[in-house]
Amino acid sequence: MKYADLGLNDRVRLRKPHPCGSYEWRIVRLGADIGLKCERCGRRVLLSRSEVEKRIKQIISRGADGPPPTGQAAE
Repeated sequence: MKYADLGLNDRVRLRKPHPCGSYEWRIVRLGADIGLKCERCGRRVLLSRSEVEKRIKQIISRGADGPPPTGQAAE
């Protein structure tokens, strides 16, 4: 599954837990590499876009810069 439409401040759930026990991360950097920040302990990591796309299980919520929810027009 591809998540090419990732945006800043999106919250995502990864397939494997961080050593602190959390599965949830916030996207803090976009580009060829994607920066993630652990929602529980605050650790920041930088992974390649292809690696992040393989590890994402679900997008929990969209950030302020993300696309509008399906079925609603942008104002």
